[in-house]
Amino acid sequence: MESNVEVGASKETKKRASKKRFHGCFSGIGCFEAAGDDPIDRGVEVGAEGNVGRPTPTHLVVMVNGIIGSSLDWRYAAKHLVKRFPEDLVVHCSARNTSTLTLHGVDVMGERLAKEVISVIERKPELQKISFIGHSLGGLVARYAIGRLYGQTIKSEPPAENGGAVRVESETLSLEKESKGNIAGLEPMNFITFATPHLGSRGNKQVPLFCGVRMLEKASSHISGILGKTGKHLLLNDHHEGRPPLLIQMVNDCGDLKFMSALQSFRRCVAYANAHFDHIVGWSTSSIRHKHELPKRKNFQKNDKYPHVMNVETSKPANIHQDILWEGKAKTVDMEGIMIRGLNRVGWERVDVSFRRSKQRYLAHTTIQVKTYCLNSDGIDVVFHMIDNFLL
Repeated sequence: MESNVEVGASKETKKRASKKRFHGCFSGIGCFEAAGDDPIDRGVEVGAEGNVGRPTPTHLVVMVNGIIGSSLDWRYAAKHLVKRFPEDLVVHCSARNTSTLTLHGVDVMGERLAKEVISVIERKPELQKISFIGHSLGGLVARYAIGRLYGQTIKSEPPAENGGAVRVESETLSLEKESKGNIAGLEPMNFITFATPHLGSRGNKQVPLFCGVRMLEKASSHISGILGKTGKHLLLNDHHEGRPPLLIQMVNDCGDLKFMSALQSFRRCVAYANAHFDHIVGWSTSSIRHKHELPKRKNFQKNDKYPHVMNVETSKPANIHQDILWEGKAKTVDMEGIMIRGLNRVGWERVDVSFRRSKQRYLAHTTIQVKTYCLNSDGIDVVFHMIDNFLL
């Protein structure tokens, strides 16, 4: 049985636990199984072993990796989620968008994720609730997918001679009832993102690696093709014929894609953001704030239980009922404002994280999710903060 490393454990304890995980990372409390025969369908599912006599989990948690990532990026958090709530949760680490498939665009990836979630629900008719956890680009992909899944009901028919059939029906839900909406027929609970570029990565110091040098930021917008369609989406270069960039479309409901209605239907929406040393995703874009709204770092207070969680704020939804309008060509700062106003129609819990004093600070972008234990172990308190506040 794999040992449990609690937050605040000594360095020696961490080293011993790390060795055990290295030799037995696929054993212990979690079991991993393929979601299908096709390699693109294989997700990592984590459930409690020895579940005989226990209630069947009814809450599905979908975890989504970032750019050039894989389903294993969330293995630490997934195993500890199930360890904490073995009778409640089944965790599915998405595998539809891995490696170079993450360069195909947020929309293409979102459609793949939506189909993957449906396939999981088809195999588990006992499910009643659903939550999403996304890292980096994975948070945007999850936002797109829930827009596709909003209002869909998946019904399992009684077993027949052909082994039973599953059909998907689409329902149109009125905006007046959006708080009572469902995601793929399940009750939406937690929507959580870690270091996600909600406002894109275009200029205005949204990619700290460019050090705020306008020449580098401007050059990046011209070479976004290196990251394929995904790069164009992140750098807001995909608007044409008067249509807004995809990330701006995603702060409204667009036809049969109910992006905002879906996001508003979740009981909790949480944004974890790195305040220091994340060279990939800036603090402003990951916490959905204007630069002048960011809290002063000097006012951060250390939490003994979660040493890297420096600030937690909860906001109420903005009283905006109409769509956030796009008026043709706009400057970067204007587009940020449009996205912030749109996303603030949701009441966000903003969790500011700092690894400034950590030896792993230069890996902050992946340490915040503990992507690899031996390289990112300082982020375990952030993962436990997420688990301790998870709404069942």
